[in-house]
Amino acid sequence: MKIRDVMTPNPRTVSPNDTIQAAARIMVSEDTGAVPVVNDGHVLAVVTDRDIVVRVVAEGGSFSSPISNITTGGVICASPEMSTREAGELMSEHQIRRLPVVENDRLVGIVSIGDLAVKEGKDSRWGDTLQNISEGVKEKI
Repeated sequence: MKIRDVMTPNPRTVSPNDTIQAAARIMVSEDTGAVPVVNDGHVLAVVTDRDIVVRVVAEGGSFSSPISNITTGGVICASPEMSTREAGELMSEHQIRRLPVVENDRLVGIVSIGDLAVKEGKDSRWGDTLQNISEGVKEKI
């Protein structure tokens, strides 16, 4: 199966200058834990609910600060034609749970480990992938 078949197309986004609160509001309204940070259609980063908790709430930061204050570059992306198996391997390798989907250098969707698991059915591969993604977290605890 291809990523195109399981991704969420045209996800809501924020710009680097949007506030942290704006990203959090999108997360609430879209019932998601991640929002791509995009400038002129190009993905710069992905901000997660965990980023907001760890880098803003825990530090006593301001929710009116720009989202660029808490994001880092080097975002890993998938293509719509990538297989779900390849996407799972990419997530496992980089220990990430979500991938922006990019075509012609433009954001066209987003896919999560949950999307892969639900839309592909029950397959132990997704449990193994999630275990690999979570290994780094376990080591820190």
